[in-house]
Amino acid sequence: MADPMSADSFLQALRDEGLTVVEVGDWRNHNRNHKGPFGPLHGVMIHHTVTSGSARTVEICRAGYEDLPGPLCHGVITKDGRVHLVGYGRANHAGLGDDDVLRAVIAETALPPDNEANTDGNRHFYGFECENLGDGEDPWPAVQLEAIERAAAALCRHHGWDERSVIGHLEWQPGKVDPRGFTMASMRARIHDRLTGGSTPTPPTQEDDMPVWTTGSVTPGPQPTVALPPHGDAWNAASHRRLHLGMDAIGTPPATATVRVAIHNGTSWRVSEVDLSAAGGIVDVAMTAADVKVSLLTESVGVAYAIESW
Repeated sequence: MADPMSADSFLQALRDEGLTVVEVGDWRNHNRNHKGPFGPLHGVMIHHTVTSGSARTVEICRAGYEDLPGPLCHGVITKDGRVHLVGYGRANHAGLGDDDVLRAVIAETALPPDNEANTDGNRHFYGFECENLGDGEDPWPAVQLEAIERAAAALCRHHGWDERSVIGHLEWQPGKVDPRGFTMASMRARIHDRLTGGSTPTPPTQEDDMPVWTTGSVTPGPQPTVALPPHGDAWNAASHRRLHLGMDAIGTPPATATVRVAIHNGTSWRVSEVDLSAAGGIVDVAMTAADVKVSLLTESVGVAYAIESW
């Protein structure tokens, strides 16, 4: 049990843990406190967003949508490992969950099955939404997983909690599956090692020759959105390079969307058209090591892209 950190202390704890933090608007005063209390705090909850495209994901988590106003969390952890602060105070992220789970979190003991939804989680948990489609196939970059570890450890370190104070949404509310693509047991093990390792937190480093994600949203209209692929030795040596295009699953995107894709290899353009569905599906477009620029043109709202190598 703990009183909520001040917004400034929250920000400083994340930075002290070596994270790159982006402050979005008036995040300190953006909350749902008029709908109920925030605190006492007992733990940290991890979610996935079911979206792609960092900019659009952050905006959705900040503003919410008609049936669920924002903020939808306190911080958004994007695929590049940055933490975007979108609100502070009560946030619409946890919802109702199991009181037996809450008691286990408070006692820092093994979690029971979550089979009830009778307790207000928005009051008692910090929340981080993590950019991922949540389909079990969308990869989790190493730098993003490390950021999740660091963010959770930062709050545990401040409050004197151990790793058992960190849970996934799927462990709190019956029917939830997030986060999907890694296990909370493995994440808690990482947090335990970070909290007990005795080392001073150091910022994550990313060398120029490491694989890097490029993500974003396609601006609808007559002007194309230009994206630059990752660069460096890893991009050049990778066996696979791919452009992912998809519709965000949150909100009300159109049933279909057409995107004109133009990829430049330094000499000429390759142009194609792809059709997307609003069901969260992804269309993949092959790329090569020579490709230096991607141009995306659509009239539809809600189209997101990601470029990766592996």
